[in-house]
Amino acid sequence: MSSEITSANPVVEAIITGSAPQPARLAAARGLLPLPQQDLLEVLVALSNNSDAEIAEAATETLQSENPDELLIAAKADETAPTVLAYLANQADARREIHEALILNSNTPDEALAVLAATTKDGPLLELVALNQQRLVRFPKLLEAILGNEGRTAEAERRARETKKEFFEKERGARQIADELRARGKTAAAEFFESAELTSASGTLSVEDAWIIAEHIEVSDSDIDDSWLPSERYEEFAPESAEQIAANIQRVIEGENLEGGEVTAERVSLIRRIMLMNTRDRMKLGMKGDREARSILIRDANKVVCSAVINNPRITDQEVENISAMRTISDEVLRLIALNRAWARSYPIIHNLARNPRTPIPTAIGILPRIRTKDLLNLSQSRNVSEAVRRQAHRLVGARSGA
Repeated sequence: MSSEITSANPVVEAIITGSAPQPARLAAARGLLPLPQQDLLEVLVALSNNSDAEIAEAATETLQSENPDELLIAAKADETAPTVLAYLANQADARREIHEALILNSNTPDEALAVLAATTKDGPLLELVALNQQRLVRFPKLLEAILGNEGRTAEAERRARETKKEFFEKERGARQIADELRARGKTAAAEFFESAELTSASGTLSVEDAWIIAEHIEVSDSDIDDSWLPSERYEEFAPESAEQIAANIQRVIEGENLEGGEVTAERVSLIRRIMLMNTRDRMKLGMKGDREARSILIRDANKVVCSAVINNPRITDQEVENISAMRTISDEVLRLIALNRAWARSYPIIHNLARNPRTPIPTAIGILPRIRTKDLLNLSQSRNVSEAVRRQAHRLVGARSGA
């Protein structure tokens, strides 16, 4: 069962996570709960894999009795849960119109389409899959599925082989992908693809990994300022060992676990892809990446990389406020936040910095005069900050009260 739930309906969440009572889950599996069709399908697909055999069997029977016209509507809808789209793609006996709609739906999981492409005997459907070059490049297993299917048409084979040759068998592959991204208006992602070395301790990253990373780029070269990076810090771009890379991956995952709860398998996969990049490319991604990339790289063990995130022109005040409260990031990041005049005017940010035990002591003490008396009193009694910060907070409270 997928750990991701698309529906915002709390009833759906309770049923899928198992927090709803067994009779309610069984009623849902039998299709007896008054749920919207999209929510019902998401529930049924999840329950069809339930560990309770009675619930799983009931959900499977209900799914099999669903009206094909309703399933076609779901296959076409962008709002349909990916788990439902994957389920429909795996139904070999589904109507052709349903499979066609799934191929055209951009939210259908690539893995599910690869299974469909490998098993279908419908040659024109394979042609439809082969038409989506962007998806083929993003998920190369689709190419192998098409080429390995004996039912493929000559046209499907031609398109698959051409894509494979252009994007995976030529040295110009990265350039080809960059041109495709630029044609779609994703200039920043194209720039990243053209310049990134994309190397790791185990060799070159796959094109699939590079594509996924490029889609998290939102800032163009013309919008970034790297003057903050002094030349002497280029020594921090030294190659990392496999052990250092593994430790960095673990550091990020544990940090997210500590501050945000359980990390999903999809999130872990993205973290691994990003952390396998070399230091220079992670720094570029920190300065140019989107919110999701920033949230990962802010926990990077390399100070140049996490500092790059703070210098990303798209970082928001809310992100900085959250970062200032984190206790699993570099003290350098907290120092840089305190030095920024705009962020230093935000009381929630400076209050977080004063309370954060990771904030360098001189930085925290320098902030204290701007902290409200009530909060200073709390700091003077807190065991989560250093003794020096507690003493200074105590002095300031006494000075303000005239004691």
